[in-house]
Amino acid sequence: MVDVARTAGTSQKTVSRVVNAEPGVRPETVERVQRAIAELGFRRHDGASHLRRGTSTASIGLVLEDLAGPFYAALTAGVERRAREHGYLLLTGSADGDAERAGRLVQAFAARRVDGLLIAPNLVGDEVLTANLPPDVPAVLLDRPSADHGTDEVLSDNTGGIAQAVHHLAERGHRSIAYLGDDERFWTSRQRRDGFLAACAERGLPTDGLVSLGALTPERIAAAVSGWTAAGVTAVVTGNNRASVALLHHLHERTGPRLAHVGFDELDLADLLDPPLTTVAQDAAGIGSAAVDLLFERLATPTLPPRSVVVATRLVVRRSSPPPDGASAPPDRFDR
Repeated sequence: MVDVARTAGTSQKTVSRVVNAEPGVRPETVERVQRAIAELGFRRHDGASHLRRGTSTASIGLVLEDLAGPFYAALTAGVERRAREHGYLLLTGSADGDAERAGRLVQAFAARRVDGLLIAPNLVGDEVLTANLPPDVPAVLLDRPSADHGTDEVLSDNTGGIAQAVHHLAERGHRSIAYLGDDERFWTSRQRRDGFLAACAERGLPTDGLVSLGALTPERIAAAVSGWTAAGVTAVVTGNNRASVALLHHLHERTGPRLAHVGFDELDLADLLDPPLTTVAQDAAGIGSAAVDLLFERLATPTLPPRSVVVATRLVVRRSSPPPDGASAPPDRFDR
Protein backbone atom coordinates (compact mmCIF):
# COMPACT_ATOMS: atom_id res chain seq x y z
CA MET A 1 0.00 0.00 0.00
CA VAL A 2 2.94 2.32 0.69
CA ASP A 3 4.20 1.89 -2.88
CA VAL A 4 0.73 2.50 -4.33
CA ALA A 5 0.30 5.67 -2.25
CA ARG A 6 3.74 6.94 -3.30
CA THR A 7 3.09 6.23 -7.00
CA ALA A 8 -0.38 7.81 -6.89
CA GLY A 9 0.83 10.81 -4.89
CA THR A 10 -1.70 10.33 -2.12
CA SER A 11 -1.98 8.91 1.40
CA GLN A 12 -2.23 5.26 2.42
CA LYS A 13 -5.64 6.03 3.94
CA THR A 14 -6.89 7.30 0.58
CA VAL A 15 -5.56 4.17 -1.13
CA SER A 16 -7.45 2.06 1.41
CA ARG A 17 -10.66 4.01 0.77
CA VAL A 18 -10.35 3.50 -2.99
CA VAL A 19 -9.61 -0.23 -2.65
CA ASN A 20 -12.64 -0.65 -0.38
CA ALA A 21 -14.90 1.33 -2.76
CA GLU A 22 -15.73 3.86 -0.05
CA PRO A 23 -17.65 6.97 -1.17
CA GLY A 24 -16.33 10.51 -1.03
CA VAL A 25 -13.05 10.10 -2.92
CA ARG A 26 -12.61 12.50 -5.82
CA PRO A 27 -12.86 10.77 -9.23
CA GLU A 28 -9.43 11.97 -10.36
CA THR A 29 -7.91 10.53 -7.18
CA VAL A 30 -9.66 7.20 -7.71
CA GLU A 31 -8.28 7.09 -11.25
CA ARG A 32 -4.72 7.83 -10.04
CA VAL A 33 -4.87 5.12 -7.38
CA GLN A 34 -6.35 2.54 -9.76
CA ARG A 35 -3.70 3.38 -12.34
CA ALA A 36 -0.95 2.96 -9.73
CA ILE A 37 -2.37 -0.39 -8.63
CA ALA A 38 -2.45 -1.58 -12.24
CA GLU A 39 1.09 -0.33 -12.94
CA LEU A 40 2.49 -2.03 -9.85
CA GLY A 41 0.46 -5.20 -10.32
CA PHE A 42 -0.81 -5.14 -6.74
CA ARG A 43 -3.97 -6.67 -5.36
CA ARG A 44 -5.08 -6.76 -1.76
CA HIS A 45 -5.90 -10.31 -0.66
CA ASP A 46 -8.60 -10.52 2.02
CA GLY A 47 -8.42 -13.44 4.41
CA ALA A 48 -5.33 -15.26 5.61
CA SER A 49 -6.47 -18.54 4.09
CA HIS A 50 -6.33 -16.97 0.63
CA LEU A 51 -3.03 -15.13 0.78
CA ARG A 52 -1.29 -17.68 -1.44
CA ARG A 53 -1.75 -16.80 -5.13
CA GLY A 54 -3.68 -19.48 -6.98
CA THR A 55 -5.98 -20.49 -4.10
CA SER A 56 -9.63 -20.51 -5.18
CA THR A 57 -12.24 -18.67 -3.12
CA ALA A 58 -15.09 -20.39 -5.01
CA SER A 59 -16.65 -16.99 -5.65
CA ILE A 60 -17.29 -14.75 -8.65
CA GLY A 61 -18.23 -11.08 -8.81
CA LEU A 62 -21.03 -9.57 -10.90
CA VAL A 63 -21.04 -5.83 -11.60
CA LEU A 64 -24.31 -4.47 -13.00
CA GLU A 65 -25.56 -1.11 -14.17
CA ASP A 66 -28.77 -1.51 -12.19
CA LEU A 67 -30.15 -4.17 -9.84
CA ALA A 68 -33.80 -3.14 -10.16
CA GLY A 69 -34.56 -3.52 -13.88
CA PRO A 70 -36.23 -6.73 -15.08
CA PHE A 71 -33.46 -7.46 -17.60
CA TYR A 72 -30.75 -7.32 -14.94
CA ALA A 73 -32.89 -9.27 -12.46
CA ALA A 74 -33.28 -12.11 -14.97
CA LEU A 75 -29.60 -11.91 -15.92
CA THR A 76 -28.57 -12.16 -12.27
CA ALA A 77 -30.85 -15.15 -11.76
CA GLY A 78 -29.20 -16.91 -14.71
CA VAL A 79 -25.72 -16.16 -13.37
CA GLU A 80 -26.53 -17.25 -9.82
CA ARG A 81 -28.19 -20.48 -10.91
CA ARG A 82 -25.24 -21.53 -13.08
CA ALA A 83 -22.67 -20.45 -10.47
CA ARG A 84 -24.49 -22.52 -7.85
CA GLU A 85 -24.30 -25.56 -10.13
CA HIS A 86 -20.51 -25.14 -10.00
CA GLY A 87 -20.55 -24.74 -6.22
CA TYR A 88 -19.65 -21.06 -6.43
CA LEU A 89 -20.87 -18.06 -4.43
CA LEU A 90 -22.00 -14.96 -6.35
CA LEU A 91 -21.14 -11.46 -5.12
CA THR A 92 -23.19 -8.73 -6.79
CA GLY A 93 -22.84 -4.95 -6.92
CA SER A 94 -24.71 -2.17 -8.72
CA ALA A 95 -22.94 0.77 -10.35
CA ASP A 96 -26.19 2.80 -10.23
CA GLY A 97 -25.35 4.35 -13.58
CA ASP A 98 -21.92 5.56 -12.39
CA ALA A 99 -18.92 4.32 -14.41
CA GLU A 100 -16.47 5.34 -11.68
CA ARG A 101 -18.41 3.36 -9.09
CA ALA A 102 -18.33 0.38 -11.46
CA GLY A 103 -14.54 0.67 -11.52
CA ARG A 104 -14.39 0.75 -7.72
CA LEU A 105 -16.61 -2.33 -7.54
CA VAL A 106 -14.30 -4.19 -9.91
CA GLN A 107 -11.32 -3.32 -7.70
CA ALA A 108 -13.22 -4.23 -4.52
CA PHE A 109 -14.21 -7.65 -5.88
CA ALA A 110 -10.65 -8.25 -7.06
CA ALA A 111 -9.39 -7.30 -3.60
CA ARG A 112 -11.67 -9.94 -2.12
CA ARG A 113 -9.95 -12.38 -4.45
CA VAL A 114 -12.91 -13.56 -6.48
CA ASP A 115 -11.96 -16.21 -9.02
CA GLY A 116 -13.48 -14.22 -11.88
CA LEU A 117 -15.60 -11.20 -12.80
CA LEU A 118 -18.76 -10.78 -14.85
CA ILE A 119 -19.38 -7.18 -15.86
CA ALA A 120 -22.54 -5.81 -17.45
CA PRO A 121 -21.60 -2.13 -17.60
CA ASN A 122 -23.39 -0.47 -20.56
CA LEU A 123 -22.38 2.85 -19.05
CA VAL A 124 -21.28 6.00 -20.80
CA GLY A 125 -17.61 6.51 -19.94
CA ASP A 126 -16.83 2.94 -18.90
CA GLU A 127 -14.01 2.55 -21.43
CA VAL A 128 -11.52 3.05 -18.58
CA LEU A 129 -13.19 0.22 -16.70
CA THR A 130 -12.86 -2.29 -19.52
CA ALA A 131 -9.34 -1.12 -20.37
CA ASN A 132 -8.05 -1.55 -16.80
CA LEU A 133 -9.46 -4.88 -15.70
CA PRO A 134 -7.18 -6.58 -13.14
CA PRO A 135 -4.76 -8.61 -15.28
CA ASP A 136 -4.84 -11.67 -13.02
CA VAL A 137 -8.63 -11.92 -12.70
CA PRO A 138 -10.44 -13.39 -15.73
CA ALA A 139 -13.49 -11.40 -16.80
CA VAL A 140 -16.47 -11.73 -19.10
CA LEU A 141 -18.40 -8.72 -20.39
CA LEU A 142 -22.18 -9.02 -20.70
CA ASP A 143 -24.46 -7.05 -23.03
CA ARG A 144 -21.65 -5.03 -24.60
CA PRO A 145 -18.15 -5.75 -25.92
CA SER A 146 -14.79 -4.34 -24.98
CA ALA A 147 -13.43 -1.72 -27.35
CA ASP A 148 -10.94 -4.14 -28.94
CA HIS A 149 -12.90 -7.39 -28.41
CA GLY A 150 -9.96 -8.57 -26.33
CA THR A 151 -12.15 -9.85 -23.48
CA ASP A 152 -14.64 -12.72 -23.47
CA GLU A 153 -18.14 -11.35 -24.08
CA VAL A 154 -21.77 -12.47 -24.22
CA LEU A 155 -24.09 -10.22 -26.21
CA SER A 156 -27.76 -10.14 -27.10
CA ASP A 157 -28.56 -10.17 -30.83
CA ASN A 158 -29.47 -6.48 -30.88
CA THR A 159 -29.41 -5.96 -34.65
CA GLY A 160 -31.19 -9.24 -35.36
CA GLY A 161 -33.85 -8.55 -32.75
CA ILE A 162 -34.70 -5.14 -34.16
CA ALA A 163 -34.75 -6.67 -37.64
CA GLN A 164 -37.35 -9.16 -36.38
CA ALA A 165 -39.56 -6.23 -35.37
CA VAL A 166 -39.17 -4.43 -38.72
CA HIS A 167 -39.81 -7.55 -40.80
CA HIS A 168 -42.88 -8.39 -38.72
CA LEU A 169 -44.38 -4.93 -39.30
CA ALA A 170 -43.47 -4.92 -43.00
CA GLU A 171 -45.10 -8.30 -43.49
CA ARG A 172 -48.27 -6.84 -41.98
CA GLY A 173 -48.36 -4.10 -44.57
CA HIS A 174 -46.55 -1.20 -42.88
CA ARG A 175 -44.48 0.84 -45.33
CA SER A 176 -43.49 3.76 -43.09
CA ILE A 177 -41.97 2.68 -39.77
CA ALA A 178 -40.25 4.95 -37.25
CA TYR A 179 -37.69 4.17 -34.54
CA LEU A 180 -37.55 5.67 -31.03
CA GLY A 181 -34.42 5.10 -28.93
CA ASP A 182 -32.47 6.68 -26.12
CA ASP A 183 -28.92 8.01 -25.77
CA GLU A 184 -26.83 6.96 -28.77
CA ARG A 185 -23.68 7.01 -26.64
CA PHE A 186 -24.81 3.59 -25.39
CA TRP A 187 -23.43 0.73 -27.47
CA THR A 188 -26.73 -1.16 -27.35
CA SER A 189 -28.60 1.93 -28.54
CA ARG A 190 -26.32 2.28 -31.56
CA GLN A 191 -26.54 -1.43 -32.35
CA ARG A 192 -30.33 -1.39 -32.36
CA ARG A 193 -30.49 1.79 -34.41
CA ASP A 194 -28.15 0.22 -36.97
CA GLY A 195 -30.27 -2.94 -37.00
CA PHE A 196 -33.35 -0.83 -37.73
CA LEU A 197 -31.66 1.02 -40.58
CA ALA A 198 -30.33 -2.20 -42.12
CA ALA A 199 -33.68 -3.98 -41.92
CA CYS A 200 -35.50 -1.01 -43.47
CA ALA A 201 -32.94 -0.89 -46.27
CA GLU A 202 -33.45 -4.60 -46.88
CA ARG A 203 -37.19 -4.00 -47.18
CA GLY A 204 -36.82 -0.84 -49.26
CA LEU A 205 -38.45 1.28 -46.54
CA PRO A 206 -37.68 4.98 -46.00
CA THR A 207 -35.78 6.10 -42.90
CA ASP A 208 -35.07 9.82 -43.46
CA GLY A 209 -36.50 11.72 -40.50
CA LEU A 210 -37.90 8.52 -39.00
CA VAL A 211 -35.19 7.78 -36.40
CA SER A 212 -35.22 9.66 -33.09
CA LEU A 213 -32.51 9.10 -30.47
CA GLY A 214 -31.99 11.10 -27.29
CA ALA A 215 -33.47 11.90 -23.92
CA LEU A 216 -36.89 10.29 -23.51
CA THR A 217 -38.67 13.47 -22.48
CA PRO A 218 -42.42 13.93 -23.09
CA GLU A 219 -41.68 16.96 -25.24
CA ARG A 220 -39.25 15.15 -27.53
CA ILE A 221 -41.55 12.16 -27.93
CA ALA A 222 -44.58 14.35 -28.65
CA ALA A 223 -42.64 16.28 -31.31
CA ALA A 224 -41.31 13.09 -32.89
CA VAL A 225 -44.71 11.38 -33.02
CA SER A 226 -46.37 14.51 -34.39
CA GLY A 227 -43.84 14.75 -37.20
CA TRP A 228 -44.04 11.03 -37.94
CA THR A 229 -47.81 10.90 -38.20
CA ALA A 230 -47.80 13.98 -40.43
CA ALA A 231 -45.35 12.09 -42.67
CA GLY A 232 -47.61 9.04 -42.82
CA VAL A 233 -45.87 6.77 -40.31
CA THR A 234 -48.10 3.87 -39.24
CA ALA A 235 -45.81 1.96 -36.85
CA VAL A 236 -43.06 2.61 -34.30
CA VAL A 237 -40.29 0.34 -33.02
CA THR A 238 -38.91 1.27 -29.59
CA GLY A 239 -35.32 0.40 -28.70
CA ASN A 240 -35.70 -0.63 -25.05
CA ASN A 241 -38.12 -0.76 -22.13
CA ARG A 242 -37.60 2.89 -21.22
CA ALA A 243 -38.49 3.99 -24.73
CA SER A 244 -41.48 1.63 -24.80
CA VAL A 245 -42.88 2.99 -21.54
CA ALA A 246 -42.30 6.60 -22.62
CA LEU A 247 -44.11 6.02 -25.91
CA LEU A 248 -46.97 4.19 -24.20
CA HIS A 249 -47.47 7.15 -21.87
CA HIS A 250 -47.67 9.48 -24.86
CA LEU A 251 -50.00 7.25 -26.87
CA HIS A 252 -52.31 6.94 -23.87
CA GLU A 253 -52.85 10.71 -23.84
CA ARG A 254 -52.82 11.17 -27.60
CA THR A 255 -55.71 11.36 -30.03
CA GLY A 256 -55.24 10.72 -33.71
CA PRO A 257 -54.37 7.88 -36.04
CA ARG A 258 -53.53 4.58 -34.39
CA LEU A 259 -49.86 3.59 -34.42
CA ALA A 260 -48.72 -0.01 -34.35
CA HIS A 261 -45.96 -0.57 -31.79
CA VAL A 262 -43.24 -3.19 -31.25
CA GLY A 263 -40.90 -2.82 -28.28
CA PHE A 264 -37.41 -4.25 -27.84
CA ASP A 265 -37.15 -6.29 -24.63
CA GLU A 266 -40.01 -7.88 -22.80
CA LEU A 267 -42.02 -5.55 -20.56
CA ASP A 268 -43.56 -6.54 -17.25
CA LEU A 269 -47.30 -7.08 -17.74
CA ALA A 270 -46.96 -6.51 -21.50
CA ASP A 271 -49.76 -9.00 -22.09
CA LEU A 272 -52.10 -7.00 -19.81
CA LEU A 273 -51.73 -3.69 -21.64
CA ASP A 274 -54.50 -2.47 -23.93
CA PRO A 275 -53.64 -3.60 -26.52
CA PRO A 276 -51.10 -6.20 -25.34
CA LEU A 277 -47.64 -5.14 -26.51
CA THR A 278 -45.71 -7.04 -29.17
CA THR A 279 -42.10 -7.33 -28.01
CA VAL A 280 -38.68 -8.64 -28.97
CA ALA A 281 -37.75 -10.68 -25.90
CA GLN A 282 -34.13 -11.00 -24.84
CA ASP A 283 -32.93 -14.16 -23.11
CA ALA A 284 -31.36 -12.38 -20.14
CA ALA A 285 -31.07 -15.55 -18.07
CA GLY A 286 -29.43 -17.28 -21.04
CA ILE A 287 -26.93 -14.43 -21.34
CA GLY A 288 -26.07 -14.84 -17.65
CA SER A 289 -25.61 -18.60 -17.77
CA ALA A 290 -23.56 -18.39 -21.00
CA ALA A 291 -21.27 -15.84 -19.33
CA VAL A 292 -20.64 -18.18 -16.40
CA ASP A 293 -19.85 -21.00 -18.84
CA LEU A 294 -17.29 -18.79 -20.63
CA LEU A 295 -15.74 -17.79 -17.33
CA PHE A 296 -15.26 -21.38 -16.16
CA GLU A 297 -13.81 -22.35 -19.53
CA ARG A 298 -11.38 -19.45 -19.15
CA LEU A 299 -10.47 -20.55 -15.62
CA ALA A 300 -9.80 -24.07 -16.89
CA THR A 301 -7.81 -22.93 -19.95
CA PRO A 302 -6.41 -19.39 -19.50
CA THR A 303 -4.70 -19.46 -22.92
CA LEU A 304 -7.95 -19.64 -24.91
CA PRO A 305 -8.39 -16.79 -27.42
CA PRO A 306 -11.10 -14.22 -26.58
CA ARG A 307 -14.57 -15.54 -27.38
CA SER A 308 -17.82 -13.78 -28.32
CA VAL A 309 -21.22 -15.44 -27.83
CA VAL A 310 -24.38 -13.88 -29.31
CA VAL A 311 -27.66 -14.98 -27.72
CA ALA A 312 -30.74 -14.99 -29.95
CA THR A 313 -33.86 -12.93 -29.30
CA ARG A 314 -37.48 -14.03 -29.74
CA LEU A 315 -40.41 -12.12 -31.25
CA VAL A 316 -43.52 -12.29 -29.04
CA VAL A 317 -46.46 -11.18 -31.19
CA ARG A 318 -49.43 -9.64 -29.41
CA ARG A 319 -52.11 -7.20 -30.55
CA SER A 320 -50.20 -3.90 -30.59
CA SER A 321 -48.84 -4.54 -34.10
CA PRO A 322 -51.86 -4.94 -36.40
CA PRO A 323 -51.85 -3.98 -40.09
CA PRO A 324 -52.27 -0.26 -40.85
CA ASP A 325 -55.80 1.11 -40.80
CA GLY A 326 -57.57 0.09 -43.98
CA ALA A 327 -55.03 -2.62 -44.82
CA SER A 328 -55.33 -6.33 -44.36
CA ALA A 329 -52.78 -9.02 -43.70
CA PRO A 330 -53.05 -12.67 -42.81
CA PRO A 331 -53.34 -13.04 -39.03
CA ASP A 332 -50.20 -14.23 -37.29
CA ARG A 333 -50.76 -17.53 -35.55
CA PHE A 334 -48.88 -16.21 -32.52
CA ASP A 335 -51.20 -13.23 -31.96
CA ARG A 336 -52.54 -13.09 -28.46
